[in-house]
Parts: sequence; C-alpha cells; structure tokens
Amino acid sequence: MDRNSAKTLITNTLCNKFDKTQYRNFIVNFLDGIDENKVFTCGNAYVPEAFREYITSYGRFGKYTDKNNETIEVLWVSLKKDTSLDRARTVQRNFVAWYLNGGRGGQLRKNALVAFYNEDRNDWRFSFVKLDTALIQDDKGKIKIVNNFTPAKRFSFLVGEFEPNHTAQSRLVSLLEKDYPTLDEIEEAFNVEKVSKEFFDNYKELFLQLTEDLKNIRENESSQRINAEFTLKSISDADFCKKLLGQLVFLYFIQKKGWLGVARDKKWGEGDKQFLRHTFERAINEGKNFFNDYLEPLFYNALANGERDDNWFGELDCKIPFLNGGLFERYHDYDWVNTDIVFDNTIFQIIRKLKVAIPEQVF
Repeated sequence: MDRNSAKTLITNTLCNKFDKTQYRNFIVNFLDGIDENKVFTCGNAYVPEAFREYITSYGRFGKYTDKNNETIEVLWVSLKKDTSLDRARTVQRNFVAWYLNGGRGGQLRKNALVAFYNEDRNDWRFSFVKLDTALIQDDKGKIKIVNNFTPAKRFSFLVGEFEPNHTAQSRLVSLLEKDYPTLDEIEEAFNVEKVSKEFFDNYKELFLQLTEDLKNIRENESSQRINAEFTLKSISDADFCKKLLGQLVFLYFIQKKGWLGVARDKKWGEGDKQFLRHTFERAINEGKNFFNDYLEPLFYNALANGERDDNWFGELDCKIPFLNGGLFERYHDYDWVNTDIVFDNTIFQIIRKLKVAIPEQVF
C-alpha cells in the first residue's frame, strides 16, 4: 500500500467512532493474509461473570501468522454503556489475559490486537497485548513457568472522532506500506518509550520556539511595560514559557476528559473536546490575540478562580472547572491585566503538536 493510501486508511479508521466494517478493512490491509476462517461473536451470557459488569460482548476477527510463525489474535470488545475506557482499563487487560490463557476453548495464545469500544462514545482504545513467559525458581527449588502480560496502558493508542491520529499514523503507516509485518515490528509500533520520546522532543522544540518569540517581543521598543514587570517580579523568559507549556499540556488533558467548554445544563465530561481549537478560531475570527485575550483570562479568571457561581465563566459562556494546586495561578504574582504579552497567534498552531503525542503516563 502506498503512503497516502495508508494515511487515509488510518485516518478513516482511527479518527472516527469505532465501526466494525471499517476496522476489519483496516486489519486485512494491516495484517496481510490474516486467517478469517474462525470468526466468532460471544454475547454477554458467554462473558465470564467476573467481567460481565463491564463487557457486553466480544468477538474475534481472525488470526494473523507472521513469517516467524508468531501468531496474533485480532479481537474486539464491546464495553457497557456507563463504562469509561479509563476506569475499565484494568478490566480490559485482565479480560484479554483470561482469553490468552485459554479462557475460551482452552487453547493458550500469546498475542492479541484488541479494539475496546463503547457504543455511546466517540473514542476507543486500540491495544496490543502480549503474553511473555518466564522461568522462576520457587522456595522449594522447583522451576515454574510464569506468564506476564504487557500492561495495556503501555501498549495502547486512544483513538476516535475527537482524538488526533498523528501518533498512531506515524507509528503504523510504515507497517501498512510493507507486506506481512512481523510480531516484533508490531510490538515496536506500540512501544510507549518511542511515543514518549516523540512527545518530549516536540516539547523541547516548542519550548525553544516560544522562548525565542518572547525574547523578540521584549526586544521591541514598545515592550517597556513587560520588561519592567518581569524585572520587578524576577521573571525569566525561560521560566515563564516553561510554565505556559505545562499549562497548555494540562489543558489538552482536561479537554480530552470533556471538562472544558461545558454547557450550563451539561455534566462534567460532556464538554467540548475541541475547546482549544474552537477558542483559537474564535480569536482569529475576532481579530484578537489568542494568548493575551483568551488564554490568560481562562487561566486567571476561570481555572484559578474558585469563587465563580457554579463554575460559570461568562467570558466564554461555559462552565470551566476550578483547579487548585498552583498551576494556573499568576507566575510570581505578575500583573497580567496590565501587561500585554502578544505572542504571534501562529505559534499556537505549532503548539498543537503537543496534543498529538501526549502519552498517557504523563499524567
């Protein structure tokens, strides 16, 4: 498959709500020659009792065998309506452990690619789970085989309609371009250490860009007010930008949780999962500065302000949570109202790179 077709297939599959037909199309192109002879679906009555509270049904798309004769089970698992992907993560992992350990049919299996989804949610989890075996010696000197499972958290992509697909695309597109990927190559694609490195490389690049932009702002002849305030409050460019990036990363995290842009009659978790992009577009359309006119009021009048009625933030006509702990308090108590730091709006388009590769273990 050529690169453009691979990117399109990944986007159509992983940047949308889970769809079995589309997912199967992705799998048969991803895992060349997958054996689909023993496809099955098991309803809730056939789900082990320990998992029945969380799982409505599960099924098998097929089995893939690579050139080294390593096999991978390809499964889907439908979660119950009120089960979130985060809360049920341990259940998901243990369920796949049950399956690989011969829970269905008594056959021991070693590896699985699994789609975990909820019919009522737009996001879903694409996970690789591997059964490793190790030899240990017990207290009596006997050698035993112990099965170890990869933590689902470390080998998953959170995907869906409101989730960026850059990380998954960058990790999977090369495998779609080639034929018959090996188990090792698939495991490497899900390797969280590489994903984490990508995030921190982006973070470093953006920190340097943001710091350089602030330096250029302060060198302008009209920036005496900023320079005086930074000198008075002992604020360095690097420390200011470091805190700003930390604030932005956390904003993307709570945005993903649905805690930003919540309508007055909606619950936490039902907010706008594109809140920052929509607010950025609003700033552009109104000819305003995203940082000075929108982000700073959001930080200091909303997120750091616990005295609002029902968490209502009138400036953006939505509910915004109060978050104590200091992250959104004024840095060195600087006078943000009378200090106009006008970052170029285009830099915040670049900062969206942070969103596309935030590994789960950052939080």
